[in-house]
Amino acid sequence: MTRVTSLPADDRTCGWFHLSKPRQAKPSHSGETKARWVVVGAGFTGLAAARQLALNFPDDEIVLIEAQEVGFGSSGRNAGFAIDLPHDIGAEDYIGEIETAKTTLKLNLTGQTILRSLVERHQIDCQLRASGKYQAAIEDRGIAVLDAYRRGLDKLGQPYEMIEGKDLPDHIGTPFYRKALFTPGTVLIQPAALVKGLADSLPANVTLYEHTAITDVEYGEKTVLTHRNGRITADKLLLTNNAFGMRFGFLQGTMLPIFTYASLTRELTETEQARLGGKSFWGVIPADPFGTTLRRTHDNRILVRNSFSFNPDGRSKQKYLDRFVNRHRKSFERRFPMLSGVEFEYTWGGSLALSRNHMGYFGQLAPNVYGALCCNGLGVTRGTATGTLLADWLAGQRNDLINFLLSSPGPNRNPPEPFLSIGVNLNLMWGQYRAGREG
Repeated sequence: MTRVTSLPADDRTCGWFHLSKPRQAKPSHSGETKARWVVVGAGFTGLAAARQLALNFPDDEIVLIEAQEVGFGSSGRNAGFAIDLPHDIGAEDYIGEIETAKTTLKLNLTGQTILRSLVERHQIDCQLRASGKYQAAIEDRGIAVLDAYRRGLDKLGQPYEMIEGKDLPDHIGTPFYRKALFTPGTVLIQPAALVKGLADSLPANVTLYEHTAITDVEYGEKTVLTHRNGRITADKLLLTNNAFGMRFGFLQGTMLPIFTYASLTRELTETEQARLGGKSFWGVIPADPFGTTLRRTHDNRILVRNSFSFNPDGRSKQKYLDRFVNRHRKSFERRFPMLSGVEFEYTWGGSLALSRNHMGYFGQLAPNVYGALCCNGLGVTRGTATGTLLADWLAGQRNDLINFLLSSPGPNRNPPEPFLSIGVNLNLMWGQYRAGREG
């Protein structure tokens, strides 16, 4: 018997969740249920896996379990960038080995294509727009990153536009940045609205149980999942719960639950919109990975996301929200002095499952247990693609993307505690300090 020693517990102040259309959560599970397929984790990966299993095995019931409420967890808390391009921060030009980069691009585009198709087919109101993204820099180090990435994109044959600082206010309103690299392939979304819409459009042979936190697992010829109100027995189990996969006994000591934090303003008035200028809808990511991400949303709010914490138990901590909202305010005031005094309406945290070698896991974890875990901050596209492809692989399909994922070495092992926490926290502190004005 494996005891699940930590359960998801996110803060209740996520702006995306509260501003998206309310939905009626599905009932929690109770009693005894047996199913051929059980998927744990109803984020982008789990929703994709359950949907594709249902299509591949139309005569089977697929059980999908979510510990919290759909859209409330990490998939509904990101900045809403469905990114197409590879970005290998370990490579000099951020592209690296060209054939790997091409396959990564194809994998991300697969996730994008799946999401676009579902949004269109089911009329999911998630403000999906193919508006591209700006990668912006103010420090010399950031400018060097943009120049290196431009060379990598040339090698990969992908389009981009380099925009000088004097022209950026026409794009994003603020004159704060010295330069930005615009790439047209990114899709921007309201993530919680998208996740909710995906859950409410699942095939009829998927049964979703929300507010059903698994507390014990017994592995064997069949897997028995126990929670406080009952048990679910699975012929085959799929884990799509990112770093919480370690709590189920797999890949222990390999994934890092890193939280990042965001604040969202109230709606801008028409006068404030005029003072800001620029385009009405855009997204900015930082050249420095420890810098600030920005969004101008469909309803004319500004999102600011920066700051990180290492929460080994994968659970939210109020002390970080209280601390980092002040950093968000400083970042906002530096970039948007013309909007001084515009209040934040929401501040929240959301977890990423990272590995030190930037690799995820895809494949078989144990007899009749499978996983698509550790999206390394690309859960929107990568999670959608890997969840779908895991279900295809389990249906006996093979293609170049499945072969690519199966050949991955997976996340590498972390140092033991207390060295891990010391090292991760020092790295986060140093990275945020070194980011300077990018933060």
